[in-house]
Amino acid sequence: MAVGTPPFIPLDGRSLHVNRISKTVVGATALGLFLTTAATAPALAQTPTSSPGAAVDGVDAQLLEAMAADLGTDVAGAQDVLRFQADAAGTADEVAAVSGDAFAGTWLDESTRTVYAAATTDAAREAAAEAGAVPVAAEHSLDDLEALAAKLAASPVPDAIPSWWIDVEQNDLVVDVVAGGDQAAADFVATLDAPAGAVRLETGAEAPETFATIQGGIAYNINNQSRCSVGFAVQGGFVTAGHCGDAGDSTTYGTFQGSSFPGNDYAWVSTPNHTPVGSVSNYSGGSVAVKGSTAAAVGATVCRSGSTTGWHCGQIQAYNSTVRYAEGSVSGLIRTNVCAEPGDSGGSLLAGNQAQGVTSGGSGNCSSGGTTYFQPVNEILQTYGLRLLTS
Repeated sequence: MAVGTPPFIPLDGRSLHVNRISKTVVGATALGLFLTTAATAPALAQTPTSSPGAAVDGVDAQLLEAMAADLGTDVAGAQDVLRFQADAAGTADEVAAVSGDAFAGTWLDESTRTVYAAATTDAAREAAAEAGAVPVAAEHSLDDLEALAAKLAASPVPDAIPSWWIDVEQNDLVVDVVAGGDQAAADFVATLDAPAGAVRLETGAEAPETFATIQGGIAYNINNQSRCSVGFAVQGGFVTAGHCGDAGDSTTYGTFQGSSFPGNDYAWVSTPNHTPVGSVSNYSGGSVAVKGSTAAAVGATVCRSGSTTGWHCGQIQAYNSTVRYAEGSVSGLIRTNVCAEPGDSGGSLLAGNQAQGVTSGGSGNCSSGGTTYFQPVNEILQTYGLRLLTS
């Protein structure tokens, strides 16, 4: 990537299925009253029913303050959002199970405490309402959109397309296009023979680059040449971004035992002479306890920790996103509007006290805002058979 090219944060982590999250109860009314389209879904106030305090126990005060600032509320408001997110996880899982092949994704509206569920059939939408979600009419199932994304990934993608992702709210596959690449992107998309309305071109995207060789996160050195950030502690070491090093590379604390990049962007480092703990630095002299790794929903507030820029928060925009670095494509990423800057690679993404992913790359900065991608942590744990350390 030439000097001066705006950084674009891609992340990886195959197959955290878009919003197959867990349970919320959001006062559903009659199916006909709430039925709408993905593009025009109304915001309907709902009341979360989680047990008080269950979703906020052990959540660090600094993280709550960062969430509150991002949401324009106070700490109590941030805690209420976390309770809602904890409830919402179960409803989305239940909706996915009862909707079957008609399932088209779920997402949250935190401002109204609403869980939306899109489906392609009346029966599936009725089942979604009974599960506690607001049903939304969709033309394309999530499986169909993911199959279309896989077809795109297997094709000779032009340089004009740096990334693509599924927008469950709009019920389409979004293809990002760099400035000046409109015609090339349009010509390529036409070869996919996609159903009408299934693909949307978004112009003005920035070309991606990784944050590997610039200081970042909770710093560690790789082969005394570059620096990255620790993601999350696991039994015997920590997980981080794959572009930070290859298997066998030495670090400040141990040795890379496994690494995958591109395609994925995950790795783990063994630390035989050091003791990893289940927490994340809050860059204010304290630490955030990690309690688990339950995936949050699209629309959920998440916060990222990195030594270059500290705490920053935003919302999850999509799962299973794909981006194209100069080194190759990475897929299965969590797309967010959380900002990041060079030096934050490998760092931690949390939803409350639940680990979500490690920073891969992105675009923009923390002055003007940006897009950041994260490798889902659960895929890293599953791939290498690791156990997340909690506290």
